[in-house]
Amino acid sequence: MPHQGEILQEAIKHSGISITRIVEEMGITRPTIYRKFKEETIDYGFVTRVGEIINHDFSNDFTVVQQSSLLFVTPQSKAIVTNNVTPRVTAVQNIDSDPAKQLLTLQAKYIALLEAYNELLLKVYGPK
Repeated sequence: MPHQGEILQEAIKHSGISITRIVEEMGITRPTIYRKFKEETIDYGFVTRVGEIINHDFSNDFTVVQQSSLLFVTPQSKAIVTNNVTPRVTAVQNIDSDPAKQLLTLQAKYIALLEAYNELLLKVYGPK
């Protein structure tokens, strides 16, 4: 069964939209997207953004297990305010005893954070 990066790569390939256009619209580099193609799990924001660009709904492509492993997916919660305190929604985390998988997960989160930071910088300061 293909992992999330492979599914993403195939969807882009079948969309007919070039990698160049996707990376330009997302404000990332080509090596970044090629790294994503090799990852077993990809953060939810990245998948949805690519889906918007190529006009593709990935919810039909990922199995329920794969969808639950998308990084940064927050569970649906009711907005209950008790004593003016809003509950904090935390990211879904898979507890895995394999240190290599934990390291890869942290690396993916770190890269996603850097990409979000770069997008913010582009929005604030614009391109060079």
